[in-house]
Amino acid sequence: MAVPKVNEKLLEDLEVMGFPKARATRALHYSGNSCLEDAVNWIVDHENDIDIDEMPLVDVDIDIDSSKSFPITEEMRIKAQNLRVQERKRKEEEEKKLDREREKERIQAGKRLLEAKRIAEENERNRILSLRKAEKEEEKRAREKVLQKLEQDKLNRRSKPGLPLEGQATVRSSAIERQREKKPKPVYATAKVEQLRECLRNLKRNHQGEDVRVKRAFQTLTVYVGNVAKNPKEEKYRKIRLSNPLFQDRIGSLNGGVEFLELCGFERTGDFLHLSHEKVDISLLNSAGFALNSAMTNPFFGVLSTPHN
Repeated sequence: MAVPKVNEKLLEDLEVMGFPKARATRALHYSGNSCLEDAVNWIVDHENDIDIDEMPLVDVDIDIDSSKSFPITEEMRIKAQNLRVQERKRKEEEEKKLDREREKERIQAGKRLLEAKRIAEENERNRILSLRKAEKEEEKRAREKVLQKLEQDKLNRRSKPGLPLEGQATVRSSAIERQREKKPKPVYATAKVEQLRECLRNLKRNHQGEDVRVKRAFQTLTVYVGNVAKNPKEEKYRKIRLSNPLFQDRIGSLNGGVEFLELCGFERTGDFLHLSHEKVDISLLNSAGFALNSAMTNPFFGVLSTPHN
């Protein structure tokens, strides 16, 4: 296959008129190389052909005399100009269509981003509300314990002067009844969550007089737990190097710090604490966050508890 030979003069005239070489060659070839006007008419009739700008190929080269020159009429110039205008309009329409599609995609992407942001903010609000609710319940429990202890102290003081047995029984019965009425509902239902709370109490008791250090440990544990809860698929948040100086200073050197992370699901693997993706329990991690927040904000946290023998 080869490019057909066409009248060089006519080809040059068509190129001068603004037609691409491939289109001009195709027009001359299929119009018979007869004259410039036939070639222009062919282009007008076939301007929507898919292969209009593809170079034609033939099996045999045709030797055509190109010595004769053909005049370019005004009608041909007008047709050529119209073709160029139409081609330019077609390209402009295509560009506008592409711009509209791109704008539509940009708007859709913006909507998806806003929806994802709204969901994230709603989840964060719900988490904060749950934290506050748990804090209030914890404070309520602490107040109830304080009141119970005060009531018991009151009973003990009144028994010293030697109240009548009936009076003592009445006071004791009244105190027991109030204790029953005011018995708070448990905040957490699982034994594992209570173990987390007891671990924090022990940590606070084991380091009495080191309030700043203990609070910093609680804050650091909150960061570790919160990172995993928010990004459960991220390996970097589920792996802690035990020999890390910062970790040792804030958590590892405190009695109960590593134990708390192990209760959250972390396991010792060599020089690391690792929480596998399959063992991530978001509910447990959120409960751990509640317990940590209560330990930092509730002044009664651990005050009334006693060490287990």
